[in-house]
Amino acid sequence: MKDVQQIIKKNKEAVVNPDGIAVIEKGGTIIVFNEAAQRITGFGERDVINKSVEMLFKDCPEGIKYLETSFLEGIPLTNLAIDINTKSFICKGILSSFTPVVSDGLVSSVVFVFRDTKEVLKMNDALSAKTDELIKQKNRLDAIFNSNIEGTFTINSDWEITSFNQSASKITGYTENEALGMKCWSIFSSVKCHNGCHMEQTMNNGKATIGNELEIIRKDGSRIPIRVNSSVLRDNKKKNIGAVETFLDISEIKNLEDHLSDKFSFQNIVGRNQELRSAISMLESVSQSDSTVLVTGESGTGKEVMARAIHLNCNRRLQPFVPVNCSAFVETLIESELFGHEAGAFTGAIKSKPGRFEIAGEGTLFLDEIGDLSPTVQVKLLRVLETREYERVGSNKTQTLNARIIAATNKDLLKEIAEGRFREDLYYRINVVSINLPPLRERMDDLPMLVTHFVEKFGEKFKKKIRQFSSSAFELLLEYDWPGNIRELENVVEHSFVLCPGEIIQTEHLPARLRAGSAGKFTKNQQDQVATLEDAEKEMIINTLKNHGGSRKKASEALGIDPSTLWRKMKKYELIS
Repeated sequence: MKDVQQIIKKNKEAVVNPDGIAVIEKGGTIIVFNEAAQRITGFGERDVINKSVEMLFKDCPEGIKYLETSFLEGIPLTNLAIDINTKSFICKGILSSFTPVVSDGLVSSVVFVFRDTKEVLKMNDALSAKTDELIKQKNRLDAIFNSNIEGTFTINSDWEITSFNQSASKITGYTENEALGMKCWSIFSSVKCHNGCHMEQTMNNGKATIGNELEIIRKDGSRIPIRVNSSVLRDNKKKNIGAVETFLDISEIKNLEDHLSDKFSFQNIVGRNQELRSAISMLESVSQSDSTVLVTGESGTGKEVMARAIHLNCNRRLQPFVPVNCSAFVETLIESELFGHEAGAFTGAIKSKPGRFEIAGEGTLFLDEIGDLSPTVQVKLLRVLETREYERVGSNKTQTLNARIIAATNKDLLKEIAEGRFREDLYYRINVVSINLPPLRERMDDLPMLVTHFVEKFGEKFKKKIRQFSSSAFELLLEYDWPGNIRELENVVEHSFVLCPGEIIQTEHLPARLRAGSAGKFTKNQQDQVATLEDAEKEMIINTLKNHGGSRKKASEALGIDPSTLWRKMKKYELIS
């Protein structure tokens, strides 16, 4: 086998990779310094090639210590948070790894891989914005992103693994000794190894591949998804002599994405009301476009749920979803909240702060309660939507708005326009696609299904075996006017779960406002047809199946539920022979 150090020395081009990569030979001389390394440090190739590595760690001695350890002990060191010198004479925080390259039993060089800590934090912030409250329950995701430099290995032109770091061992289950000298496909065992291998593409066309996802089989036989970046290694005649690949275990990210996609899928929006189903049928097409959407409806009807469903079913789903409640800020603060500001732009602006336009990036910006914006802010928002450009408060630097806009309001904007409180030109700018969500009092036929949905949800949350509402309790739900809509219904069910000690929720477990009674929305005959929640749901399923000739597919569409959910409920009510 050729000496790895000599192979790398012959490579005149910087290794192309999103991570900074430097190769240091024994004695401390830098022999490879890729474009990402130059971007992070500010040093050009001429500044560092054939120079001592001490220039990178002059004021940051920890790096030298880890480098020496890697040379002396021949062990890889990974996920190290250290500082590195830059050309502008400041120390920059990086996440790094040191991987020794062994030749003839001796460490001939060390591959130093690093990434700007700010880039790692930016990725983590984007994930946090998308997952909202779920990210708080899954703090392990933070560890995944803070160890963003994961597995690293190199191969020669015969596809034999020539280096294999500790993180690669952790992900695949193979030790370094087991992997070295093996064909890469025998270690990773991916379907793409023999059909669509990204590393093969890199070796053939000499171009880096970034962010590709595939599934590998670990040593223990389990399957895990990874995200890989591949770069080619060439000799001084530009002949491909190998490749380097970094890869990240994205199991937790995939699990979370699946959770979110399921939670906010169109099929899981409960209800069979015709206006609601019409809105949902539009969302399939709306999600595939970048058009601005205006969602209207009373408070609590699920406008943000609709907005998230659009976001998580479009090609921006891996980017942030950034909600802004326009009614939550006074006029003097909402502009700063949207546009961001520079330090000293106004009293109290101690440091610069990015606005929601900037934080949203290429994701989705959800402007909730847009009807509450002041006329002054409306003018500025209109300009941003027309030009897709804006400036931070206190700055002359123009930035580009790349996010998709989804707006929502509980107000009648046409009435607001007529009374001079909302701009007509802004209305037509945001009202490209309009979706109206009906209030709960206009879709009372959906009440049994909605209550069942929340009973199942809180049954799992509180670990209680509550099955239903009593006949009298459910009648109160039917009689109530529901000014707070679905949000209020959810709160009422949760309130009842907290107070109910048994399996059936009684009237005394309901909030006092429901027990006090309200204007009836159903006739007595209609109410008498509902003995219990389960009876009502069973009757609804039977009638819907009859109306659609027994077709489960058509019945599930009419009920607004997934076919598998309908089958489960039919089995529960013994409607399947």
